[in-house]
Amino acid sequence: MHRIEKYHRRAKRKARVRAKIFGTTERPRLTITKSLNNVHVQIVDDEKMITLVAASSLGKETAPGLAEKSKTEQAGLVGEMIARKALEKGIKKVAFDRNGNIYHGRVKALAEAARKAGLEF
Repeated sequence: MHRIEKYHRRAKRKARVRAKIFGTTERPRLTITKSLNNVHVQIVDDEKMITLVAASSLGKETAPGLAEKSKTEQAGLVGEMIARKALEKGIKKVAFDRNGNIYHGRVKALAEAARKAGLEF
């Protein structure tokens, strides 16, 4: 029963956040999806319905050396990587979509690392 309630609370938060955030060509949406073990990040242009840049803790660039790091440290590295890729494509400003997740732990580490690497939220 508890798992169902937790799912509904997250779904409500996600709907509330997505009602306010929409990625445009000038300011695309940076969205986070986290699973039990991994973090996936995308920068999406909602007007054109395309993913501009993506990064993951499962990606080839980050996979070596991640096994000994904590999940929070892994999220920070993914944040740095997404910022680097976005800046290479000329994306400097993004709208941050935490996707219903609470801004704490891995989500916070990823966001702070992306900001530190040069993205503006």
